[in-house]
Amino acid sequence: MLKHEKVQWITRTAVLIAATVALQAVTLQFANQYVTGSIVNLMLILSVMVCGLATGLTVSVVTPILPTLLGFGPLWPIVPFIIAGNMALVFLWHIIGNRELGIKHVSYILALVAGATAKFLVLYFGVVQIALPYILGMPGHPGLSIIFSYPQLITAATGGACATFLLPTLRKAIKSEKT
Repeated sequence: MLKHEKVQWITRTAVLIAATVALQAVTLQFANQYVTGSIVNLMLILSVMVCGLATGLTVSVVTPILPTLLGFGPLWPIVPFIIAGNMALVFLWHIIGNRELGIKHVSYILALVAGATAKFLVLYFGVVQIALPYILGMPGHPGLSIIFSYPQLITAATGGACATFLLPTLRKAIKSEKT
């Protein structure tokens, strides 16, 4: 990677991280997990699909840590599971969403289903089944058990649906910018 390319990568990744964390901070005021989670998942997907796997994975790792450091993120013992869920979403979008499968946008739909399901499963089993009972000593905590169950599937799917509509336009704009 050339020096210019490294600077571009760092800049794009930093902008995506800053935008994601800022959107988290703003939408948390609405106290609506569905809005905040959907936007974060959209940003994760856009980061990997527009800027590549390294950016997507970096955004996946930093965006749960930074809000926690700033005082509005999750509990520290839950952060590694959120990172794992984010990485699963990003990795599956990278693998599936970038394939040309012949039918327009079918790869996005498959990535949406696989990514949302994987993120949900990682968070449900990681947080609800492991972190809450064994690490935090809060088995069956009503609030956290719900937050890290089916809403994760909904917010990942909603973020994926939004990405499915935005990506063709974004990719077209980026392509025309390069020419």
